[in-house]
Amino acid sequence: MTAGSFEGQYVWHPAADDRELARACTDLQAGRYFGAHSVLKETHGDFGLRAHRSLVLASVAADSDLAERWLEEEPGPDAALLWARVAVFRTLRAAQSHDRRIGALGRIALAACDRAADLAPKDPTPWAARLSLARLQRPRDRAPQGLLTEPRGPWAQFEHVTRLDPWHREAHHQFLAFFFTRHGGTANAAWDVAAYLSQRAPASSPLRLLPLVTLVEGHNPAHLLAEHTWDQPQWKATALGAYRNWLPQVAGYRFTPVLDLAYLAHALHMAQCVFEARAVLTAMGPYASRMPWSVFGDPGEQLSRARRACGLPVPHGT
Repeated sequence: MTAGSFEGQYVWHPAADDRELARACTDLQAGRYFGAHSVLKETHGDFGLRAHRSLVLASVAADSDLAERWLEEEPGPDAALLWARVAVFRTLRAAQSHDRRIGALGRIALAACDRAADLAPKDPTPWAARLSLARLQRPRDRAPQGLLTEPRGPWAQFEHVTRLDPWHREAHHQFLAFFFTRHGGTANAAWDVAAYLSQRAPASSPLRLLPLVTLVEGHNPAHLLAEHTWDQPQWKATALGAYRNWLPQVAGYRFTPVLDLAYLAHALHMAQCVFEARAVLTAMGPYASRMPWSVFGDPGEQLSRARRACGLPVPHGT
């Protein structure tokens, strides 16, 4: 297929092709929480799906009192989880805007996460949400052996999550983000932690993409030949390894993992692995995420640029 007109437009909604989740989001916007109750209830035991759905629902519910109302009217582990997610979302948003209410919001969020964890002690999701608050608290637990920089951080919280679910995707990403420079960490620590986490993960795990996430996070267009970083053998090998070992697993997912696919497609495109990048972009379908494309310019334009390079159609006008 040659690049030309695109059937429709990119779909940026984080629910992607999870139609039940998309309907639940619409219900939340209309002031109803029954759809959220339904889609969370069926995730018990599927921690990856539970993390994804609860995070998307919280992003929709954060600007209303719906989570609080659900918890008051029908208290239970699912209502408590959505409330915890909403409270964390509000806290992180307040931190970004330097809102002076950050202290009070943070205390509410921690209490909400603790409540959700108490109601579902085997569920790692409240702990993954709690990990995102660590970038504000800056805990200094000693790192385990094997890390060159010995970076201090929320290791105890992270270890608790991994005891519940060893390869919990969100927990690993939230933990790694603690070490990013924009959250008070250092570039060396972020590289060290990304390598440590990804090397421990199974070859077929999306956690093998963590170094590619860190590569985007540390991108500085002012550096000489910055655009050619992905050509380096170690990063090309990382991307090709994920292509061979993780991409075949995606067909069995209950929703399209758009963000992980986007990081892989971007890395393969930048490394000029056209055949492989085309396959990943095809697996994404019309679904799109703003990261990692937004680091390099307008996300729609950058995604279209990658698709054109692979001979794939793009929306008209991008």
